[in-house]
Amino acid sequence: MSDKQTVLVTGGAGYVGSVLVPKLLAEGHSVRVLDTYWFGDDVLAAVKGHPHLTEIKADMRDRAVVDRAVKGCTAVIHLACVSNDPSFELDPSLGKSINYDAFFPLVELSKKHGVKRFVYASSSSVYGIKEEENVTEELPLLPLTDYSKYKALCEDVLHAERCPGFTTLILRPATVCGYSPRLRLDLSVNILTNLAVNKREITVFGGSQHRPNLHIQDMTDLYCLTLKWPAEKIDGKVYNAGWQNLTIAEIADCVRSVVGDDVRIVTSKTADLRSYRVSSAKIKRELGWEPRYTVTDAVRELVAAFQAGKIPDSLTAPRYSNIKTMNAYLAGKATKAA
Repeated sequence: MSDKQTVLVTGGAGYVGSVLVPKLLAEGHSVRVLDTYWFGDDVLAAVKGHPHLTEIKADMRDRAVVDRAVKGCTAVIHLACVSNDPSFELDPSLGKSINYDAFFPLVELSKKHGVKRFVYASSSSVYGIKEEENVTEELPLLPLTDYSKYKALCEDVLHAERCPGFTTLILRPATVCGYSPRLRLDLSVNILTNLAVNKREITVFGGSQHRPNLHIQDMTDLYCLTLKWPAEKIDGKVYNAGWQNLTIAEIADCVRSVVGDDVRIVTSKTADLRSYRVSSAKIKRELGWEPRYTVTDAVRELVAAFQAGKIPDSLTAPRYSNIKTMNAYLAGKATKAA
């Protein structure tokens, strides 16, 4: 593939996308962002007006929109989805229509228009609960929720559509953490940092549960690399993408060590003891990729953003929470319908 490509990033105005898009532009690619911009029109302000950026504010469930968006593209990085279980469960039919039903025409039209490379952001949640010390790509998928079930089903769709000249790559990211212009404060590291900075108290539910984590800079650097690797190295491959497997209690301790010893950690009982650790040994072994940033780096980054006034109303504003934003969207739809 050419070094400079035309890349469609679905969900390019999301938590990961708003960090990824400026990186792709800096590397000389032409980028098209297809996004509903539910979380604000200004998340790509840093690159607004860039000569190689096209922003398409539209719903990817509209086939005609997708047809126009993908025409002329050489690569697709598909990030768009209703993200996380609680948001999906607010309206399962909406979640399915975005996360699964819309996937078929996106893949079909990508092939029709000669896209050479299709990178799909799946999720490490497709494994379900595993007893194994480290979860590898060879283990069977046992998704426990509709969100993770449709992530897994999309993987099947992409495998079936793979053909010569249409290179497919599936990544299963760990839970991403760190600062983004479209910030999420509903992810474990980010949640605890917000509470530590602004309430000086962290509530840990359980604490023994392991969670795999990945810094947003590593996640977006990896997506950039997916456009550079030779097709024969990645075609049809599936890789976990994570790094530090920490317990919730360890994350809380990490946050306190950065924010200050005065931060109080309160442990509460929970019935949710889901715990899993993801192994990313395969992607390191086969592609030489390994993360460079730690959870501590993510916490420091977030603290600096709080101190700089970049995260106003962090305890109350709905825009930092997927489920609160989804609730507002659904309420708006209901009002219009009435």
